[in-house]
Amino acid sequence: MLLSDIEMPGEDGYSLIRKVRALDSSEGGKIPAVALTAYGRPEDRVSSLSAGYSMHVPKPVDPVELGVIVANLVGRPAEPR
Repeated sequence: MLLSDIEMPGEDGYSLIRKVRALDSSEGGKIPAVALTAYGRPEDRVSSLSAGYSMHVPKPVDPVELGVIVANLVGRPAEPR
């Protein structure tokens, strides 16, 4: 599971996910990935998904919601609170 912001110093999340997706699946190229970002416009969502993220989640995000998202992507049921 990869959880990444889009805006990062030195390298943005778009170039990061492109590097990850270029890897062989045995090296993590198919890992579920979530873009957790302050960029919440529809075109930002399209950009994140087109770059290779599995999901685009705009900030602020509820921690419980984020837990459910991660659990769903890794194929595990979310823990009840």
